[in-house]
Amino acid sequence: MAATTAALPSSSKPHPPITILKRARADVPLSQNKFLKKTARGKVMNILRERYLRDDIPCGFEGCKLCQDFPGYRPVLPTKGYTEHTKYGEGHWLVIDTNIVLHQIDLLTALPINLPLIIPSTTIRETRHRSLPLYNRLQQLIQDEDRCIWVWWNEERRETATLPKQVEDGEEKETINDKNDRAIRQTLHFYPEHISQSTSKYPKLVLLTDDRRNREIADGEGLIAISARDYVDGLVGEERERLVDLVVGGVDEISLGEKKGKRIYQDYLPQDTLLAGVKTGRYHQGHFNANQYNYLEGTVNVPGLTKPVLLVGREAMNRSVNGDIVVVEILPESEWKAPGSEVVDQDVALRDDDADDDESPGLAEKERQKAKAEKMDVDQETKRKPKDILPTGRVVGIVKRNWRAYVCHLDRSSLSDAALTSLSQQTVFATPLSTSLPRIRLRTRQAPQLLDQKILVTIDSWSINSRYPDGHFVRSLGKVESKEAEQESLLLEYEVPYRPFGRAILNCLPEQGDKWKVPEKKPENLEWRDREDLRDLIVCSIDPPGCQDIDDALHARRLPNGNIEAGVHIADVSHFVHPDNPMDSEAASRGTTVYLVDKRIDMLPSLLGTNLCSLRPFVERLAFSVIWEMNEQGEVVKVRFAKSVIASKEAFTYEAAQLRKDDKSLNDPLTQSIRLLNTLAIKLKEGRMKAGALSLSSPELKIHLNSSESTEPIDVEQKQQRETNSLVEEFMLLANISVAAKIQETFPATAVLRRHCPPPKTNFEALQDILQKRKNMTLDVSSSGALAKSLDACVDPKEPEFNTLVRIMATRCMLSAEYFCSGSVSKETYGHYGLASPIYTHFTSPIRRYADVLAHRQLAAAINYTPLHPSLQSKSHVEKTLNVVNKRHRLAQMAGRASVEFYVGLALKARGERTGSSRSSREEAFVIRTFKNGLAVFVSKLGLEGLITFKKDTHTFDSENYTIRVPKPDGKGEVSISVFDKITVDISIEKDPNTQRGKVKMVMVGPVSSENL
Repeated sequence: MAATTAALPSSSKPHPPITILKRARADVPLSQNKFLKKTARGKVMNILRERYLRDDIPCGFEGCKLCQDFPGYRPVLPTKGYTEHTKYGEGHWLVIDTNIVLHQIDLLTALPINLPLIIPSTTIRETRHRSLPLYNRLQQLIQDEDRCIWVWWNEERRETATLPKQVEDGEEKETINDKNDRAIRQTLHFYPEHISQSTSKYPKLVLLTDDRRNREIADGEGLIAISARDYVDGLVGEERERLVDLVVGGVDEISLGEKKGKRIYQDYLPQDTLLAGVKTGRYHQGHFNANQYNYLEGTVNVPGLTKPVLLVGREAMNRSVNGDIVVVEILPESEWKAPGSEVVDQDVALRDDDADDDESPGLAEKERQKAKAEKMDVDQETKRKPKDILPTGRVVGIVKRNWRAYVCHLDRSSLSDAALTSLSQQTVFATPLSTSLPRIRLRTRQAPQLLDQKILVTIDSWSINSRYPDGHFVRSLGKVESKEAEQESLLLEYEVPYRPFGRAILNCLPEQGDKWKVPEKKPENLEWRDREDLRDLIVCSIDPPGCQDIDDALHARRLPNGNIEAGVHIADVSHFVHPDNPMDSEAASRGTTVYLVDKRIDMLPSLLGTNLCSLRPFVERLAFSVIWEMNEQGEVVKVRFAKSVIASKEAFTYEAAQLRKDDKSLNDPLTQSIRLLNTLAIKLKEGRMKAGALSLSSPELKIHLNSSESTEPIDVEQKQQRETNSLVEEFMLLANISVAAKIQETFPATAVLRRHCPPPKTNFEALQDILQKRKNMTLDVSSSGALAKSLDACVDPKEPEFNTLVRIMATRCMLSAEYFCSGSVSKETYGHYGLASPIYTHFTSPIRRYADVLAHRQLAAAINYTPLHPSLQSKSHVEKTLNVVNKRHRLAQMAGRASVEFYVGLALKARGERTGSSRSSREEAFVIRTFKNGLAVFVSKLGLEGLITFKKDTHTFDSENYTIRVPKPDGKGEVSISVFDKITVDISIEKDPNTQRGKVKMVMVGPVSSENL
């Protein structure tokens, strides 16, 4: 590479010389990277990419005299190396192959932090191409400052850059995988030769790979290569014991299911065949949903079909796991079925399975009997309820696995008595927390110690010869029923990012820390640029008790023209969170704040969320204001948007605001403002309801803790809804609708909006049939307005809670609301069905929702306060971001509900201990579903849903009328129990002795006891 120095004109300040590097002719072949790429539409493209080869990329060795002056040099790789190994006790470094990242990522992240790792850039690029989630985990590992990791840019350094191998006539062409393996081996050739020029003593380089062929070639080239299993077996002492269960079988290993046993499942079709079949309509693609009541059934919702595709039996589900994106083949219409009506519990049905043997005679026969009974039940339901028949199919391929780390318990019944004290490796079952997941088979040496622990297990593979997926143990979370383990398992189960904020993120916060304040109003202070001074307005916030992240505040006042000015003021989070910095990226990744009963997992660092952005009373804060002029009827005359500075005059709880409004002795400006807001909110709600908005229902519970410092629950009750709750809700809705219209008008292609699609009418068929047969009521689902009127009419004078129950059941028939990019769908589908609004977004909670931050940025650009960042002008970027936010939002809701359910269980247990009763609580419950062998019930007071199963076959089941008839205790006659009937249940928290899973147990005590059924 030739270098020339350009002469510079003289100046008062000397400029460093500019070096111009010219590529040598010999580098041309190395600098051009040619490859073929297949597009999503199947077109093959010839790609030519240029790469720049350099001689000054440092090796990272602390004693290297050749690289110490190179840019980016850091002394990372130690002279001695890692010595705690039986084979390489004199010291070694590990070079990581791609298959280790793809198959052994849990092991890789758990290796000793002082073990030097060299990760070639080939490994990083190949991982990114094969799996983005694993690439992200690899990047987190590389960025861990406590670890001894060096990224070697082997494809950019001239000595280690590789070209495709030239083959002679008759020779087999080198594959991409072989070329990448050769590139990684080249790293092991380079380092000893390079380092030997600086020192004669240096550690051995060991290639860690699970590719047997790669190891054989490395051995032939005089290199050291070892598999993950053999490497871990050679570690010394506690490290070996800690890591041995993390080793996955690897690509060399033959899984237990493949070694023996007959084929249980069909092979998946090739990906090309699947994609072509979906395109032509022969196959259909969708998400697999496991049946929570019956492990032998599942459904797949596919576009273009009004009803889900039913999968009956193991073979039809073909190794699908809940959440997988699968491809199904629909069977002929003559084979379509109705879903079964029996509860089939996996834990009970498969309790005696042998984890070591898929082919034990007892298991095979029992499975056949269970499948036969399931088929009979489905056939009977098909005959009884022809209108419930669903398209029936089978899974022919998997597009994307939803496998992740699952929170599990070891199944005690899968261990023999002798194995309870043995430390030898044994095969056991791990039962996931979620009943919609299959049991996972794993091999471990720690089975006795893990029996009473919550553990994290990852699925590795699922053979066509095995009834169960194979996995490996990742780590223990703690003792079963300990609050710490339960809380962490909840966060992991719902994929809540709960790691502390890193240094790079915290560096984005204001330098003044908690001493930051709104500066004085002077022209030179940029905070005041184009901001309205609203500090004199009578502004207040109304939130739940204990709220620290106050997003919103409100005001209302009379105008001289007789109209009313009302304003919603939202924390100006986008002033502190700038696009594309580390804090913004972390917020986008988290998507939302997660609220649990006793803690909050923040989207933003607490300095912002609970301090600088929080609209605390008596403190000046930056805000983004939406201000309307409204008439007495609550109609908007005009609206304006402004960045502002406010000073809240009070922070009310809902209860305190209600008392202030109702106190007739008070008539100060703040109280008048609340009353004015309430009057307008009533008008706004009336207008929404006339337009067809739905008033749906889901139970909200209040957990009473022992004290403000304690997290021990002592009781539970339903939250009381006050007028002030509705006041805040109506103005937040109005602000969101107003902002949505503004940003969509300004940015029609990339506006961040939220929609709630109308549910398919078929979703309501079961509820309509139940209401008709049990209550002689009709449910009109032709529009949201018709549905709202129908729900209002579903009233039982004898049962005040009946209407709430119907609304809860109707809510479950709805589709979920979702964020979307305005340019991605047609304008006709923008609407929000539940709110009866043609357009909607989220703007009012930027402290806890990332979608609101994006809406703030777009609104700021729409009012010409700041230019729109390029990322929000890219439709593909907005779509990608909102896909993550939608997922995080959904998981956060599930985590919140699971936290409430856990604490309800603790509260019931505490209630039982206080009363000295063996049962925790006796409550009234509504029957919401009948099965062939049981009832699903809902306890509205506690927001709990439970299952009551009948073990004896002494009852009769009338599926057509949703009724079970059970014998009276004296044997004289029967008692009918139907959907919507109210029964009495005893509720207790029971720990399954095998799975160690604590779950709510409900026993019917009236009108008859289910103990004898």
